[in-house]
Amino acid sequence: MKKEAMAASGWERAAIEKLAFSALKEQRAARRWKTFTRLAWLVFFIAAAWILFHRATPTTAKSTAHTAVVDIKGEIAEGNDASAEFVVSAMRTAFEDEGAQAIVLRINSPGGSPVQAGIINDEIVRLKAKHKKPVYAVVEETCASAAYYIASAADQIFVDKASIVGSIGVLMDGFGFTGLMDKLGVERRLLTAGENKGFLDPFSPQTEKQRAFAQAMLDQIHQQFIGVVKAGRGARLKETPDTFTGLFWTGQQAVEMGLADHLGNLDYVAREVVKAEEVVDYTRRDNVAERLAKKFGAAMGEGAIHALKAVPAIR
Repeated sequence: MKKEAMAASGWERAAIEKLAFSALKEQRAARRWKTFTRLAWLVFFIAAAWILFHRATPTTAKSTAHTAVVDIKGEIAEGNDASAEFVVSAMRTAFEDEGAQAIVLRINSPGGSPVQAGIINDEIVRLKAKHKKPVYAVVEETCASAAYYIASAADQIFVDKASIVGSIGVLMDGFGFTGLMDKLGVERRLLTAGENKGFLDPFSPQTEKQRAFAQAMLDQIHQQFIGVVKAGRGARLKETPDTFTGLFWTGQQAVEMGLADHLGNLDYVAREVVKAEEVVDYTRRDNVAERLAKKFGAAMGEGAIHALKAVPAIR
């Protein structure tokens, strides 16, 4: 009996020891995993911070002659790569680099905000006068509307024979659903303080007075656009009744009309015009961390963004 009791006691002790060692191993593994997770997050945040604040700068030394390039691609709008903030920042860096012999704006854009385009246009004029460096616009597929607003400030505009150039006009688009709502028997209940506060609402009728007000605003912006083009192109512009109607033309037609100067691409301009074949890209773009930050901010302000999207944009 005594031997049996001792055997039972030894078995229990061994079982307890195994459980204790197992629990200890689990605790150690949990601590190691917790430490690893914390280190991984720390590395992630350090990497994200480095990406966020690090800006890649051109590797060309200032003493080396080169052609500076700034891309204007996609819609010209705040928050996009072709925003005034990004384009102006890139242009300033390029102008200040002693090695940059000239600045080339490589354009492929259907247009966008006249405000953003105006800021860029004004800055081109200012920087040219300050640094005494030429600016050339090189059009790829499209240089229309606000994109041409920007290009008109360049000393010369180069296009491909099949590029799309022009669209010198302004628009405000939207929809009206009042007739459909009447047929469906839907009543729009919109309360405003101010007679014209809701005149852009697509579910409310638009009066002739409101239409005339919007048209006058568009006409004024259009005249500003025309003035910028005439100032930039000067005597080279061969104005016709269609020039400022919003029509667009091929690159070959644009050259004939004086909306552009020559046929040519970036390599041609760098080699034959600037006489500096080495091309350095100064374009500023969102990096991964900045995109994530913007998406986070957009998610936080989703309600405000939906409200703003209801207002027609002017382009």
